Amino acid sequence: MKLTIVGAGSTYTPEIVDGLVRMPERLGVTELALHDVSTERLDLLAAMTRRMLAAGGHPAAVTTHTDLAPAAEGAEFVLVQLRVGGQPARLQDETLPLRCDCLGQETTGAGGLAKALRTVPVMLDVVKQVRAANPTAWVVDFTNPVGIVTRALLQAGHERVVGLCSAAAVFQRHFAGILGVEPDRIALDHVGLNHLTWERRVLLDGEDVLPRLLDEEADRVAPATGLPAQLVRRLGTVPSYYLHYYYAHDEVVATQQEQGVRAQEVMEIERELLAQYADERVTGKPELLSRRGGASYSEAALDLMASLHAGDGRTHILNVRNGRTLPFLPEDSVIEVPATVTREEVVPLAAEPVEPLLAGLIAHVTGYERLALEAAVHGGRDRVFRALLAHPLIGQHAVADRLTDLLLAANRAYLPWAG
Repeated sequence: MKLTIVGAGSTYTPEIVDGLVRMPERLGVTELALHDVSTERLDLLAAMTRRMLAAGGHPAAVTTHTDLAPAAEGAEFVLVQLRVGGQPARLQDETLPLRCDCLGQETTGAGGLAKALRTVPVMLDVVKQVRAANPTAWVVDFTNPVGIVTRALLQAGHERVVGLCSAAAVFQRHFAGILGVEPDRIALDHVGLNHLTWERRVLLDGEDVLPRLLDEEADRVAPATGLPAQLVRRLGTVPSYYLHYYYAHDEVVATQQEQGVRAQEVMEIERELLAQYADERVTGKPELLSRRGGASYSEAALDLMASLHAGDGRTHILNVRNGRTLPFLPEDSVIEVPATVTREEVVPLAAEPVEPLLAGLIAHVTGYERLALEAAVHGGRDRVFRALLAHPLIGQHAVADRLTDLLLAANRAYLPWAG
């Protein structure tokens, strides 16, 4: 089996390779095709990949490509992990909004919109090229903002596309650790949008233990949410970490303005990781990579691809077309929910009704995502302004106007229409 990684110059690539080495039985990969537009990063990560595979006794051959067609040709899976503009663009995404007293974050708020504006056109072109070379491969999208990108690809008519995020897998392991059980005994009633989700039930061997967790272990559950234990108890659900950007927006902004943003830390981690990858003595995933983010990424990705390959009907938490799963959203929305996987399709499971506290915010952000996608595909200052005005973390016309000018000025190199 051939597996292609687009954006293989990413420091995340050893995470996937580590999973292949640790779990060779999950996926019989015989060729790992690495693609990147940067030959320097590609060569560095390819050398690291070959050392890891050799040290782990994995037989896969590694090929490198700067052209998409040969990279994608013959692959069963094409995993895409791009960051248009690299870490410098992320730093802009997280610092510019702070000048307007708004959240500085790479996938939501104004920073998330800037990332979508740069990323969606590139992803549409990448998948168009992949499809020309390989009409049947499954495209697994790990490129943020995953929900908007996946919706763009599906809206453009690309089937066999699924969005993936590791957040649910992180919660699965978090709950398993608190309960002292193996993670595969835990299933989640996970609902919402990418980076806007809640765990409504935590099923241990089919029994909902969330009430017990919130009653007895809230102090251990809450740190993964970034919110106080008392609030998590009051909610009666476990919100993802990204919800603390909404529920404690002003506190987060004040902290960022005082202490700096995550992008600054990540840039230093990236520098250290690349130095370690360049060291020929390093043959395994560095411990430092765990601080980079994307925990459980390899397990989530390999589990999904194994199910798609086998058509085993297992359930995974994925970003998929809504259809009628959440009836208060348009059918073409992309939601993040449990879905059944076969060789040919991913089908979201029927969902219990969503309470208004959750549904209202989900619907609000879905509206923003639709406007963000229109701005990313069609361009135009007014479309960018409308998307910012619609976002629940912005919502004021003067702030949206100023942010529009800041984002467009900072991203002109990536937005031909911005002049």
